[in-house]
Amino acid sequence: MPTPTRKILLGTLVIALIGGGIWWLNRPAANKSTGSAAVPVRVVQVLQQDVPSYTHGIGAVLSLHSVMIRPQIDGILTEIRVNEGQTVKTGDLLATLDDRSIKASLDLAKAQLGQNQAQLQVALIDLKRYQLLSVDNGVSRQTLDQQQALVNQLKASAQGNQATIAAAQVQLSYTQIHSPVTGRVGIRTVDAGNFLRVSDTQGLFSVTQIDPIAVEFSLPQQQLPMLHDLLAAKDPARVKAFIGNADSSGTQLGEGRLSLIDNQVSATTGTIKVKAQFDNPKQTLWPGQLVNVEIQTGLVQNALVVPPQVVQRGLDNYFVYRVSGDTVETVPVQLVFQDTELSIITGVSPGDTLVSDGQSRLKPGSRVEVLSEPTAVQVQP
Repeated sequence: MPTPTRKILLGTLVIALIGGGIWWLNRPAANKSTGSAAVPVRVVQVLQQDVPSYTHGIGAVLSLHSVMIRPQIDGILTEIRVNEGQTVKTGDLLATLDDRSIKASLDLAKAQLGQNQAQLQVALIDLKRYQLLSVDNGVSRQTLDQQQALVNQLKASAQGNQATIAAAQVQLSYTQIHSPVTGRVGIRTVDAGNFLRVSDTQGLFSVTQIDPIAVEFSLPQQQLPMLHDLLAAKDPARVKAFIGNADSSGTQLGEGRLSLIDNQVSATTGTIKVKAQFDNPKQTLWPGQLVNVEIQTGLVQNALVVPPQVVQRGLDNYFVYRVSGDTVETVPVQLVFQDTELSIITGVSPGDTLVSDGQSRLKPGSRVEVLSEPTAVQVQP
């Protein structure tokens, strides 16, 4: 049997266990009163500004003037006056052909003209004399008519000589090949000393205009009314050309203006060709180059701008988490526009602080801990 002392110890232990259980059941609810831990989030501010809208396409760089230099007469190429890659201006002498035969033909035609003019002068004097004699029947009517016919014949011969001279002068001009445009000389395909024929399909070289230059691209036919408006505007729409994407990862090659809409839509692709003209003083755009094109189609004024990750998709609508004190609330918004860089929304006010990172752990009324000062997304015009 247990001794009295052991009974006292057992009783004390039972009392302690009962007291500990009562304390556990009635422990202070400190955590309950203080709520759950704050959720760390990053925030941004709603920015109000004008936002340009764009459409994109893929285009090819085209020269406004590109000429293949070919001979217009048969002859020996005596000299090439320019180098490959050289920039030339309109009217610069590019090459010369052997002109000796044409010069000889020209001299012969001039000599024949001089001979006919001398004969015509004598015939005119005789005709005048016969006309005076015919008044008193000094010469027969037949003699007068014959002299008149001779004068007309010599006049026609002189006109023929003049035409021959003009034709020879044209042929002589073809022996000197001048640049029809301002541009850059391409790779030479023929050397001096070769005999050239008009029927040759291969030219001497090309001259291609580099500045200004054009970019041709295609857009869906649904954008045709918008393109008409952009082209008819006082200041035609700006067009930018890029290597790579039209963002920070791409390289902008130039900025031009919309200049032309093709006169028909492609029946096979449902697209319409559009052309823009670029100033190209640094020659960053090159004929035949493929580029990405960005054309400004409009301007949304006083738009409310946030980064794309701010806007959340609900069951029936879009919403954002707005910071109010140390808690958040959900605000339904309408998504006007969205791309990889920004979203335009309505339903909030400029300067509102919205959650941009950490939304997955939030619900209305959640406590938040802001990890960084609120920033505003910047939009380049």
